[in-house]
Amino acid sequence: MTSRFSRLAALVFVAALAACSKKEPPPPPKPATVGVFTVTAGSQAISTELPGRTKARLIAEIRPQVGGIVLRRLFEEGARVKAGQVLYELDPATFRAAVASAEAGVSKAMATLGTARTTAARDAELVKIDAISQQQRDTSQAAAKQAEADLEVARAALQTARINLDRTRIASPIDGFVSVSTVTPGALVTANQDAALTTVQQLDPLYVDVVQSSAELLRLKRELANGTLQQRKGSAEAPIKLVLEDGTPYAHPGRLKFSGVAVNPATGAVTLRGEVPNPEGMLMPGMYVRALLETGVADQAILVPQQGITRNPAGEAVAWVIGAENKVEARKLTVDRAIGGRWQVTSGLKPGDRVIVDGLQRTRVGATVNPVDASASAPARSASAPRAASAAAR
Repeated sequence: MTSRFSRLAALVFVAALAACSKKEPPPPPKPATVGVFTVTAGSQAISTELPGRTKARLIAEIRPQVGGIVLRRLFEEGARVKAGQVLYELDPATFRAAVASAEAGVSKAMATLGTARTTAARDAELVKIDAISQQQRDTSQAAAKQAEADLEVARAALQTARINLDRTRIASPIDGFVSVSTVTPGALVTANQDAALTTVQQLDPLYVDVVQSSAELLRLKRELANGTLQQRKGSAEAPIKLVLEDGTPYAHPGRLKFSGVAVNPATGAVTLRGEVPNPEGMLMPGMYVRALLETGVADQAILVPQQGITRNPAGEAVAWVIGAENKVEARKLTVDRAIGGRWQVTSGLKPGDRVIVDGLQRTRVGATVNPVDASASAPARSASAPRAASAAAR
């Protein structure tokens, strides 16, 4: 009985081993799902971001043209003033006396001239009847002309005295905002002194001086020459947009008015000057800003999200592209500049290529993947807020 039970157990064990040996192998893993961006080409405004400083369009340093004691200050510091508005009054007493003296000098010269002309006229008649010599007649004529000259000198002295009297009222030569006053009533000032009494600055519009490296400027000119970039049609001056120190965009765009004609030997940079409106007075001279200059338009620009481009050990830009049968392949690229959250690719990709932008860590080169469109989540191309960085290594 025991022997029969043992044989039965052995048969069951053998049957179990046979069943295990016939079990099918596990199925292969499913392809990893990755997000892809489909490459397109289109027109794209190319901008360059440069550091800059704001500067007043007109600046007038107010200095006295005559010396004297300051009687009154006739403005509020920081207020808007008009051209011709009086800012300071100096003590005019001395200058009024000078005007009175000059007026007396004119009266004296006029009296002397009248006497000289009368004498010259009488001598001219007497010489005709030989009552006086010709020499005496010439002397009287010369005296009359001398009296005429003395009168002109006296009149010029009177004009100078009146000008100096007018200069005791120190006026602003331009419209603008007046700065703090460096003197108070009672202060003694001198003509054409080194220290300005105050400063008037015109703040609307305002200049923005930015610097660009000569190498970048040469590159821009080269791209415009070979057709890589095109000038925007209907625009004689490049538009300029500002980003303030706190990172907020400035509401009013301006225009680039001047490009430097010489390179600073110390910095290797060229100065560019833009002009921006400042109706609210938000900008002040000396502020640091970032200027976005629209340098041109690329007709067939290819932009790829930055997360879709990596660097190999040699530092070359590489994108993982889905090729035939959804297999991953590495593609070496040439990238030019960053625009927003994308790289501009100048070679290595063409419209229709699918670049992996999500899930790179879940796959490898040569693997088969399940591509899912990720264009909706990729950074959108925006011409309203381009932020161009320095050119990447070609």
